[in-house]
Amino acid sequence: MSNLKEQFEAAVAESKTLPERPDNMTLLKMYGLYKQGSNGDVQGERPGMTDFVARAKWDAWAAVKGTAQEQAQQQYIDMFKDLKG
Repeated sequence: MSNLKEQFEAAVAESKTLPERPDNMTLLKMYGLYKQGSNGDVQGERPGMTDFVARAKWDAWAAVKGTAQEQAQQQYIDMFKDLKG
């Protein structure tokens, strides 16, 4: 297991314990980076307009489409460190 992958997994686990909940746009960006770093490019069809949450998550993931998994993992780690302070 690479050092980056270990750091990514640690940041994901620790992000659940942030003292203050980030705003929704930040959470969506983190979600997109998490999915890209874990699974690669977005998959499946875009959810319908009535499923607002799933659609927003899908859009956040689609926004980082084409980003290398390692790069997405590093961006997630950097974002988490900024939030952590």
